[in-house]
Amino acid sequence: MAKYLLLKHYRGAPAPVNDVPMDRWAPEEISAHVQYMNDFAARLESTGEFVDAQALSPEGTFVRYGGEGRPPVTDGPFAETKDLIAGWMVVDVESWERAVELAGELSAAPGAGGRPIHEWLEVRPFLAAPPTVTE
Repeated sequence: MAKYLLLKHYRGAPAPVNDVPMDRWAPEEISAHVQYMNDFAARLESTGEFVDAQALSPEGTFVRYGGEGRPPVTDGPFAETKDLIAGWMVVDVESWERAVELAGELSAAPGAGGRPIHEWLEVRPFLAAPPTVTE
């Protein structure tokens, strides 16, 4: 089995088919979306393919080492992860094809008007071993 990250984006990916931002959805549309996600995760738990899923708050900042005795440096002149990444699901599946299949299904979560979003999800395998260095 191999682990894959199914990454949901606020922006930065191609526009979904049902491209209405969540902050413009009715409360019942948000509830239906969350229920779909929960049901999807529960089904994968029953097959042993679910590892974790989290929605992310839009608050956050980049931080890096500022130098000996200096405070950390925050933010910078680049796109903020908090503006791009909405959440993720980690699955542990037999193949890349299965990870892609699940991402396609997850992409159909309902959105505005109860219609499937058909959003783009990024599928990324976990690094199984450190990269090898060739000289």
